[in-house]
Amino acid sequence: MFSHIFVGSNDLERSKKFYDATFAAIGGKPGMHDAAHNRLIYSHNGGLYMVAVPINGEPATPANGGTIGFAIDTPELIDAWHDAGVAAGGTTCEDPPGIREGAGMKLYLAYLRDPDGNKLCGLMRVTD
Repeated sequence: MFSHIFVGSNDLERSKKFYDATFAAIGGKPGMHDAAHNRLIYSHNGGLYMVAVPINGEPATPANGGTIGFAIDTPELIDAWHDAGVAAGGTTCEDPPGIREGAGMKLYLAYLRDPDGNKLCGLMRVTD
């Protein structure tokens, strides 16, 4: 259904430090800087995640109520992703990383806000 996810940034250098660290924690490669379009491009597990300074010249702002979820294979990798994000300038949000249950589902989740305030989630579906 989705081809890519695109978020805005007010400081690409700061965003590159944050996203390089979080993707490295789950086995991803550093982002490629597309200087022609002033954006970062990350490719991991068949998906594209891009970060750019808004082309309309207005400040980048996070979506109110929006969350971008990353499928991550193990709780240990989710914890590493979360820790790398905090160490690279992100902030933890929601409850601490851990199991959440509801609506017949059991999930291991961790939430972060990137340096521009975009809300991110590392997620693994738990099967018993």
